[in-house]
Amino acid sequence: MKHPFSQRGPRALVSVVVLATAAVASAQPAVEQSSDWKAANEAVGQFQRGHADLLKWEATHGATDAPDPAAAGFPVPSLEAATRLAWRPHLELQKLLPRLGEDNVARIAQGRWHEVDARHQRRIDGVGEVFEVAAEARRAWLRAVADRQAARLQRASLEAAEAAAELGRRMVKVGNWSAYQQSRVELGLATERRALQQAAVAARQSERALLHTLQLNGVHERLALPDTLPDLPRQTPSPAELSARLADLRAQLPRVEQWKAEANFGQALASRDATLAVARGLRDDVMAQRQLIVDESVLQYNGMLKSVWELLTEVQAHAQSQRETIAAVRDYWLADTDLMWVLQGGEPTAFVVPGGAAAGDASAAGH
Repeated sequence: MKHPFSQRGPRALVSVVVLATAAVASAQPAVEQSSDWKAANEAVGQFQRGHADLLKWEATHGATDAPDPAAAGFPVPSLEAATRLAWRPHLELQKLLPRLGEDNVARIAQGRWHEVDARHQRRIDGVGEVFEVAAEARRAWLRAVADRQAARLQRASLEAAEAAAELGRRMVKVGNWSAYQQSRVELGLATERRALQQAAVAARQSERALLHTLQLNGVHERLALPDTLPDLPRQTPSPAELSARLADLRAQLPRVEQWKAEANFGQALASRDATLAVARGLRDDVMAQRQLIVDESVLQYNGMLKSVWELLTEVQAHAQSQRETIAAVRDYWLADTDLMWVLQGGEPTAFVVPGGAAAGDASAAGH
């Protein structure tokens, strides 16, 4: 299964709209006396735009997205790296980690907590903090990567809206459009600008929260994070396997804590399964259909059957589905972290709801 964002980067999709609007703009002298889009598209067809120019654009700019200026900074390339960095400032944990053994430390850093013997909860005093710090680091890293990825997509959407608005202004100037028609495009552009401002603030706040969690604030100003979240796993531990781990955990807990662990386990497992189902549905079904629609829209535009406005609508809908998929994948990994934490005796303050605010977002924003 391909990564949900590997088929075509957001800037490559935006380039379709940018090239399309440039083509219509250059064709304006030939269609100044007509507001009929079929005639406009026929004029556009004379300029050999479309897929050929898209391929040329991608060859010039690279098939992937342009580098994000915010990407420069201290590297935290993975969940494992974030976890190990989070342990470093805690001197008391440096004494505990060797007692867990190198293999167990690796399992925790890599998120395979269900493979760690639950008896360590009783044998090693303070081991719960190892997992708690790791859980906080994973949550902060996931939010930071997801918010930066969403901001990058929003930036691409704004570029498409700016190109469309410029085309509309030229059409108004030559009399092919009314100010009323253009006002709808300008309102759309204002909405995209506001959305980018909000996305940029969210990305910066989550980056600061990650810096705080890793205790790197005051040491580093920015972090270099990966372009995308980890893809969804092909397989997850079965409920039977996880229930066996819960039984091991219950044996290590005081009686009064056992019922609480079981209740938390039920909520955490339900949250993990629900978020995984939503994320897979968006990745495998919705995104596949959105990509098909965009590809077909490009073909129809090149065949003078669709206007650039219709093409823009489909590209923007594609970008919105991408943002929803990012949030869903983030929610799955947050829910998975909660489940692993519960199986080590932890108690999340809230559980992730698919499509809702991620658990802990409010508290994270306050750091």
